[in-house]
Amino acid sequence: MSGCSHLDRFAEVTPGTDGCAECLEQGGRWVHLRICRVCGHVGCCDQSPGKHATAHFHESGHPVMESYDPPDPWGWCYVDEVMIDLGASVTPHPKGWRY
Repeated sequence: MSGCSHLDRFAEVTPGTDGCAECLEQGGRWVHLRICRVCGHVGCCDQSPGKHATAHFHESGHPVMESYDPPDPWGWCYVDEVMIDLGASVTPHPKGWRY
């Protein structure tokens, strides 16, 4: 997890939604999901039309997120622009989650 100066912001979080919050609200679609490791907001990746995870960073200033599509145990720091190896420290998915 080196290279990120925001590791102190990483927290165990509870997902706010079972998919991208904005896409679910707007009837949009996503390619992959990301979860904010500061507050639990679930947004879509930059390959998705809405790019809501990055938009959440710009709106909230929350610097760190996690890939929310297992088995990808990695995170990203938007500020330092580095990947973060999460190892086993990944956010569990709700029961009944479908990929």
